[in-house]
Amino acid sequence: MELGISPIITSGLVMQLLTGSKIIDVDHSLKEDRALLDGAQKLLGILITIGEAVAYVASGIYGDVRDMGMGNAFLIVLQLFMAGLIVICLDDLLQKGYGLGSGISLFIATNQCESIIWKAFSPTTINSGRGTEFEGAVIALFHLLLTRTDKVRALKEAFYRQNLPNITNLMSTVLIFLGVIYFQGFRVDLPVRSKRNRGMVSNYPIKLFYTSNMPIILQSALVSNMYFISQLLYKRYGGNFLVQLLGRWQESSEGSGQLMPVGGLVYYISPPTSLADIAANPLHAVFYLTFMLSACALFSKTWIEVSGSSARDVAKQLKQQQMFMTGHRESSLQRELNRYIPTAAAFGGMCIGMLTIIADFMGAIGSGTGILLAVTIIYQYFETFEKERAAEMGGFAF
Repeated sequence: MELGISPIITSGLVMQLLTGSKIIDVDHSLKEDRALLDGAQKLLGILITIGEAVAYVASGIYGDVRDMGMGNAFLIVLQLFMAGLIVICLDDLLQKGYGLGSGISLFIATNQCESIIWKAFSPTTINSGRGTEFEGAVIALFHLLLTRTDKVRALKEAFYRQNLPNITNLMSTVLIFLGVIYFQGFRVDLPVRSKRNRGMVSNYPIKLFYTSNMPIILQSALVSNMYFISQLLYKRYGGNFLVQLLGRWQESSEGSGQLMPVGGLVYYISPPTSLADIAANPLHAVFYLTFMLSACALFSKTWIEVSGSSARDVAKQLKQQQMFMTGHRESSLQRELNRYIPTAAAFGGMCIGMLTIIADFMGAIGSGTGILLAVTIIYQYFETFEKERAAEMGGFAF
């Protein structure tokens, strides 16, 4: 699963941008057009999977191709391709109605939740020179309290130990989780009425997170692809000035074999690893802060235009449903929506970016991006469940 969900996210974003910018003309009311678009997206996902698999092997990430042999290189490409194909099939299975939401959302949320649970309760033991320690933060807390005679020092170590998950990281994760849930409730309800059923009154909600987690998904996809391209180029042409300007890499000090950015553009768009890192290189922190806020706001504004959720599109949908806003003429509907939707998109995108930055700076488990995605996805599942339950009870909801 080396490639993860990158191919299907990239293919989905490319097709969405092509249809939103009208380069590809798709009528979503026609079943045939929807089927063609879905098939084209899957085909593009398969092609991206093959391209990334070949690029990974050819770049020497798994070793020199001449040393491993063409047979082994082909088997690695085949393994990466089959894993990517399984992910695409699972995503298609969920989109066909065998479950809630999309496969992409489920994979992201499951991966992040698994990471948090593992780093909180992992029973794996590690000897870091200070004796045997448990990897899981909660288990390490009880182990240190039971085995150390100095309980105060044991608590300090459990809360602030370096290179392994600690209780402070876990508490930061819970705090960010609660913060995102709190901000999800911020919204403006616009009263709307139906022309067909005069007595039916409802609200059209415009949330602070109007575009939900799409800004952070787009930003994450952009950074992920830049990492991928930079690593491939640095492996091959590490001495080139332009390649070093894009990014310089070295192996992690933890000995995991994972490459970490240490210079160039990709270093400055990567989150600082700790407060000590921020103090040592404040320019890195400022550049990352500016990049995150700008990228999330820009992607959020762009997304409402290409995804059919702008004020113009919402006004058109309400008119087709013969709905009108209470206290306003039908001709002024788009103008009223324009007062709220673009602002909610841009400001909500910036809030998502800021929460991600706070999560990174506080040292929350995983990455700030991953936590934000997981929380918003779980909340979306909750909303979907509530809407389906309301529909079964005969309620009305947007």
